[in-house]
Amino acid sequence: MRSSRLALLALALAPTALAQSPTDPFPAPIPAAEGVVRVRVAEFASVPDVDGGAARMMLLVDEPGTRRLFVNDMRGLLYAVSYDGRTVAPYLDLNRQGVPVQAAGRERGFQSFAIHPQFGQPGTPGFGKLYAWTDTTNTAPAPDFQPGGGNRTHHTVLVEFTAKTPGAPTYDGGPPRELLRLEQPFANHNAGHMSFHPQAKPGTPEFGLLYVAVADGGSGGDPLDLAQNLGSPFGKLLRLDPLGSTSANRKYGIPAGNPFVGKPGVLGEIYAAGVRNPQRFGWDPRNGNLFLADIGQNIVEELSLVRPGANLGWNRWEGSFGYVSRQAVDLARRRADPSMTYPVAEYDHRDPVLLEGDAAITGVHVYRDMQLPQLANLVLFGDFPSGEIFYVPADTLPGGGQQAIRRVLLHEGGASKTLLQLIREKNARQGKPPASRADLRFGSAQDGRVFLLNKHDGTIRLLVPDGVSSR
Repeated sequence: MRSSRLALLALALAPTALAQSPTDPFPAPIPAAEGVVRVRVAEFASVPDVDGGAARMMLLVDEPGTRRLFVNDMRGLLYAVSYDGRTVAPYLDLNRQGVPVQAAGRERGFQSFAIHPQFGQPGTPGFGKLYAWTDTTNTAPAPDFQPGGGNRTHHTVLVEFTAKTPGAPTYDGGPPRELLRLEQPFANHNAGHMSFHPQAKPGTPEFGLLYVAVADGGSGGDPLDLAQNLGSPFGKLLRLDPLGSTSANRKYGIPAGNPFVGKPGVLGEIYAAGVRNPQRFGWDPRNGNLFLADIGQNIVEELSLVRPGANLGWNRWEGSFGYVSRQAVDLARRRADPSMTYPVAEYDHRDPVLLEGDAAITGVHVYRDMQLPQLANLVLFGDFPSGEIFYVPADTLPGGGQQAIRRVLLHEGGASKTLLQLIREKNARQGKPPASRADLRFGSAQDGRVFLLNKHDGTIRLLVPDGVSSR
């Protein structure tokens, strides 16, 4: 039972064993067995090691015009993967294209990429256009945005590559064009996911607009108070027109339909504010709902439904609760500000299904296909350290908390497992030490396939229907 709801959650005083406490924000744990969905998984492709270390895969994107999947490694490589998974070959190396990647530590590196929806269509404005969102050691150019404090550790840049022949085996274009440059105040919480809306149709206002997630700049607790500063891009989800020129630096456009366009002192680029470390977002292909997975401080991980102009609350709120410090949220102050957008689902760092002392939300994939009927109409997300995959219903969204969250287990070899278990088994076959964490990421193809990425065994896995081959 919860204590009187007047106390603060104080994780610093909690026992080291992973167990639910009376002061947890969600004292009823995620059910370990109730409502579990099981889905078959198979190895699809292998991405090569770099300097003896497993590929640090972040994102997989389908490019139907050239009938290839693309997957990146945080150290700067972008690979082309054939649709059957049999061929994996380097397509582009940012470091060799004049964009030296800062990949030191766990959080810095080649964060994300996006392929223009007209990439393979000759005669269109987006023909051959590919975008990379990366941390870089090159801090010589003046940044477009500065945080106004911190240690100034490195820069994060958004660059545009233009291939002459998009279907060529390797990138054949010239040097990249820089669109946007941020000066980073700390080494963590740098960038995040980047994507075009995959369901946007040509001729609609949404077509060709690039969503770019920017974390709060790092350290812990947002010490520079950037996420709530509408004059700063840090702690925001931006929406840009990469082929436009109405920005202050004239290198990209600010869509006229953005929610803050024309408001004094507010960046027109902002689509939503108040995020901490927005590593992943994704759209529901049926109704256009945009879900964002935002990594919490030390207590709550959150999945939110994002509308234009939404404020997700950080650092005034951590999930549904008032933010107090790195060790505490205010349990008595819960979802109390109607101007905020609170999570549809959230979970507690101390939940027993997670790794002890480590939690971070990832996702998001809304499954509206019937190839895997057990996943139909579910919002899939996960916890990337533990490799746990979770779901909530897409058509009856919960109103916060973790009551509606249930698990997805992977079925292989007659047993149900987590991704971390599969990685460790693969590590044993590779003769490598077992991974301490999974670093789960999702990928998807336009034919409905769902992929699982990680940073520890070089293997792209595919969720497959019962009785169907992985290729």
